[in-house]
Amino acid sequence: MKHLHTTLWGVLPYLVVAFMVTGTVWRYRYDRFGFTTRSSQLHENRLLRVGGPLFHFGLLFVIAGHLIGLLVPEAFTDRVHVHEWLYHANALLVGGIAGLATLAGLAILLYRRLRVPAVRGATSRSDRAVYPLLAAVILAGITATASTAPPHHYDYRLGVSVWVRSLFALDPDVSAMSHAPFVYQTHTLLAMALFALWPFSRLVHAFTAPVGYLARPYIVYRSRGARPAPVTRPAPVAAPPVRDAAARR
Repeated sequence: MKHLHTTLWGVLPYLVVAFMVTGTVWRYRYDRFGFTTRSSQLHENRLLRVGGPLFHFGLLFVIAGHLIGLLVPEAFTDRVHVHEWLYHANALLVGGIAGLATLAGLAILLYRRLRVPAVRGATSRSDRAVYPLLAAVILAGITATASTAPPHHYDYRLGVSVWVRSLFALDPDVSAMSHAPFVYQTHTLLAMALFALWPFSRLVHAFTAPVGYLARPYIVYRSRGARPAPVTRPAPVAAPPVRDAAARR
């Protein structure tokens, strides 16, 4: 069992990161035109306008909550006088709402993909593998968040968070993760599987966010009613007559 824990929590995370990085580089080099979400907005827009923002904005809050909860140690919040009960109440409320919003948005997008024939026809094999896995990751995360509701007996900031920070230090604390509850271990393993498949699915479009739009120059558009001024061209100048060679004699 010790060797299994070492493999899962000490070796596998680095293999997943290496696989994700090399896969993304390979995808960008050999499938640059496929480095996109393959938008299906032209096929259906009503459900997409609801499910898309709900999923993406909810996911942004989920990611922000993970970064704060996993990377900010408990000693820091104690130093700034943030009580533990307040921290967990905020994580439970905001994290729960963000997780439910993400799940609801994903459910709408999956319903749209199954309901609209054109969108269903554009679904690839990687999508069929990634979407159920993504739903499982979100459900496991919501379950883990709900398990922190009082009375709770596990503080992930003293277990899972310690393990995550030890990975960045290249000194994995295997015991911190091996003693975590089963729901946290399941959520972590599903997330690693999702990251491994990330470069080969439409999720890779997260790396193509149009950040350059923030610094691009303004684009001037003409109104449809405005007509360009007519271009006046100078009259052609007649060429001088060519004299016959005999006349010049």
